[in-house]
Amino acid sequence: MKVAQQNSVKREIHKIRRSFISLAKAFDRLGPALSVSMIRGTSNGHAPETRTGRRKPRLSAAQRSALKLQGRYMGTMRGLKATYQARVKAIRKTRGIKAAIAAAQKLAAR
Repeated sequence: MKVAQQNSVKREIHKIRRSFISLAKAFDRLGPALSVSMIRGTSNGHAPETRTGRRKPRLSAAQRSALKLQGRYMGTMRGLKATYQARVKAIRKTRGIKAAIAAAQKLAAR
């Protein structure tokens, strides 16, 4: 090899060596921070939160049954044609949701 090429290879090896040294120092600094976060029980180093995500709604029995009825109504309305949906909406307005569900089920059977 030529002398110029040898010098450039030596320079590149030296740069790589310095990079490895700085990487090792970074891992040394990171170790204590990780151990502290593991003691706290978190992965980001902050205090652990007591709640995760959205809170569970507290529903009364009446609210829960109303939600179930709403779900049944929406489920029966989904499969209907637009003209049938208009009929069922009119029935719901006049006679209530239970009558509307029954009518939607009859119309869906057609």
